[in-house]
Amino acid sequence: MAKINENYVKLQAGYLFPEIGRRVREFQSNNPDAKIIKMGIGDVILPLAPSVIQAFHEGVDEMSKQETFKGYGPEQGYEFLRRAISKNEYKDRNIEISEDEVFISDGAKCDTGNILEIFGQNNVIAVQDPVYPVYVDTIVMAGRTGQIQKNGYYENLVYMPCTADNDFIPEIPSQKIDIVFLCYPNNPTGTTVSKSELKKWVDYALQNNTVILYDAAYEAYISKKDIPHSIYEIEGAKEVAIEFRSYSKTAGFTGTRCAYTVIPKTLKGYGPDGKEHSLHALWYRRQSTKFNQVSYPVQKAAAAVYSSSGKNEIRKMISYYMENAKIMRESMSKIGFDVYGGLNAPYVWINSGKGLNSWELFDKILKEAHVVGTPGSGFGPSGEGYFRFSAFAERENVIEAMHRLRSLNF
Repeated sequence: MAKINENYVKLQAGYLFPEIGRRVREFQSNNPDAKIIKMGIGDVILPLAPSVIQAFHEGVDEMSKQETFKGYGPEQGYEFLRRAISKNEYKDRNIEISEDEVFISDGAKCDTGNILEIFGQNNVIAVQDPVYPVYVDTIVMAGRTGQIQKNGYYENLVYMPCTADNDFIPEIPSQKIDIVFLCYPNNPTGTTVSKSELKKWVDYALQNNTVILYDAAYEAYISKKDIPHSIYEIEGAKEVAIEFRSYSKTAGFTGTRCAYTVIPKTLKGYGPDGKEHSLHALWYRRQSTKFNQVSYPVQKAAAAVYSSSGKNEIRKMISYYMENAKIMRESMSKIGFDVYGGLNAPYVWINSGKGLNSWELFDKILKEAHVVGTPGSGFGPSGEGYFRFSAFAERENVIEAMHRLRSLNF
């Protein structure tokens, strides 16, 4: 008899976005003529940039010739891409991250879920609330929590509420934590963190041998000069932090799959006997065993993001999405909602208010305006009372959706 992993049974009924899809399909089935505008899931809609496509084609052509064909690639990713990342994302910002501290992957979602494999089961882990659901679900799947409680929290997992009351900045827990997930610019709230606030976390981690898992997948959307793009802008962060980044939202690679994780060689974990171990070495071992790298044409396409033409094209794509966010912010504010995010991130986070909970607001705007967003409660208990809109949408659809929403009686 094959036994299942019982931790999967602990998971709530369904991952947030499949549940949204189920409700939308049911409504569409009952209302086949309704034109539904989707601004819920954070999937890009603009095609890959011309420079990226050209490099992609070149990579494919190379695979067709004996003299340039590539088989298995290097375990960490091709050197040309890691070198480009080291220079453009870090050294050009006066951050000393070497190319051999960069690991190419097929998505930040995968890496943030897999990274815990190199850590022991007895670590105390903390997450922001609301939170990107992948963090919590993978922690549960790995057997690192107890059962879910009536308040929506899993046992043995530390939650850090992030609401308007604390400007969406989590307080450092009173109990000692070993690992903490931080995401900035934040998904789902679209808010950011200052260097001074981030320094508090780095200082805490240094004092307590805590590891910060820092998801910076949306850093390219930052426009304000005083907001950190990388946790490594904070002194001491290379001793305590792993950083995750992605080309998915930055350059439209959601269907192409390419990302990277930075693990400084100075970052250590500890064995049961207190002996230090290199987390860089452990992750290298894990990747060498379980991952055969991203395809050569995709990595070549990702490297084109750093060409002069690629940078200009990517900036235009980001500007398009941020103009969408501006339209959403202004419209929702005029309707009377409290509006957050959308200034340095492609997500607009609103206080649903009006006597409706998050899923009630979801159903109302779906059924009455034929518009899809994401209920805040799907990101955790502290997301109740909030609602997320994604700026990854066609401009005309954003304008039409906002027009429809302004006509509703809230």
